[in-house]
Amino acid sequence: MTATETPILDFPSIPLDNYAAVVGQSEIDELRALARPLRAATVRMVNSTAVGGGVAELLNRLVPMMRELDIDANWDVMTGNSAFFEVTKAFHNALHGAAYAGTGSDFGTFEATNRSNVGTGHEDAEFTVIHDPQPLGLIDARRPGPNRWVWRCHIDLSRPNPAVWAYLERLVLRYDGAIFSSPAFARQLAIPQYLFYPSIDPLSEKNRDLPAEIVTGVLTRYGIDAGRPIVTQISRFDRLKDPVGVVRAYRLVKRFCDCQLVLAGGSASDDPEGSEVLEETREAAGSDPDIHILELPPSVPLEINALQRASSVVVQKSLREGFGLTVAEALWKKKPVVASAVGGIPTQVIHKHTGLLAHSVEGTAYQVRYLLMHPHIAARLGEQGHEHVREELLITGNLKRYLTLFLHLRG
Repeated sequence: MTATETPILDFPSIPLDNYAAVVGQSEIDELRALARPLRAATVRMVNSTAVGGGVAELLNRLVPMMRELDIDANWDVMTGNSAFFEVTKAFHNALHGAAYAGTGSDFGTFEATNRSNVGTGHEDAEFTVIHDPQPLGLIDARRPGPNRWVWRCHIDLSRPNPAVWAYLERLVLRYDGAIFSSPAFARQLAIPQYLFYPSIDPLSEKNRDLPAEIVTGVLTRYGIDAGRPIVTQISRFDRLKDPVGVVRAYRLVKRFCDCQLVLAGGSASDDPEGSEVLEETREAAGSDPDIHILELPPSVPLEINALQRASSVVVQKSLREGFGLTVAEALWKKKPVVASAVGGIPTQVIHKHTGLLAHSVEGTAYQVRYLLMHPHIAARLGEQGHEHVREELLITGNLKRYLTLFLHLRG
């Protein structure tokens, strides 16, 4: 795929009015009112992958919604070779606080790839939103005139590696603003900063209600016993998601509660480590017949939906996390969630109100065991979590923030 191609929008077009049943008609009316002054405005969204990960999934729905409001929105995906994505994966880990052992050639690879993508997209857009570090260097394509460029950072920048952040910050400062997912991620910058919670689409195939027979059919297809408790983590196979740690926590739970573990996910095209982590997870699982490791492509959202709905407890044991929308997805389905107290997760899991937070393998195991043994508490947390997502983390709210930002940038 070249940077001039807009990714195929996999989800069917869902009319905005359909969301009124979820958020209320007044919310839909407000979106239309905000968009009225922006009719025919041009918007360009840019990221580094068309499939895999929350950013691609969000853009897959956000861009069509903007188009329905008569905004000329486009989505460009930058191109890069394996060397580029290995560099940006190292940047990603370093921005999350990991050590960085790169060389000057890494920065050269980053700059050369960004230069090769200049002039191949919709550079004349009035509003350009660059998602995450990979396309940051596209600011070089900015043309003179009344256009606005904003950097949307989806990762946890609370403790970045100083060398990598110093290198990228000089690019960030050339933007008209930066958007972060949590106040804790914001940096001391000489440009305006905005807080946007990521969001889920309640009507997408991954989140809509499913008949019981579909859920049962998916479990049967993957050999999962519908009659016994299921503990699930849905995530890319990434070391920062700690799937091996989830296996260790499951083994502690298994001493006291009969249960099964489902680790389901895939990899993104801009993450070269996915296959290694998948193999590490399989080695940790060994021959345990109650551990189900499912490598799922991004094209099977219904299966992910069914697995979450079938779960007794959903886990998100991340070591570092930008936001972790799989948490919001599970809460929307009224599932009790046990998650690490990192990144944007505490925005979603309010401890003992919308879920339970943990800080270690042992803590995760304790909380999972507690919920399995107290189903009435698990059900209450699930109900409260669903309402929290409805109020704060739906895509209609994300769309409203973008519309408001564009109006503000017009001044």
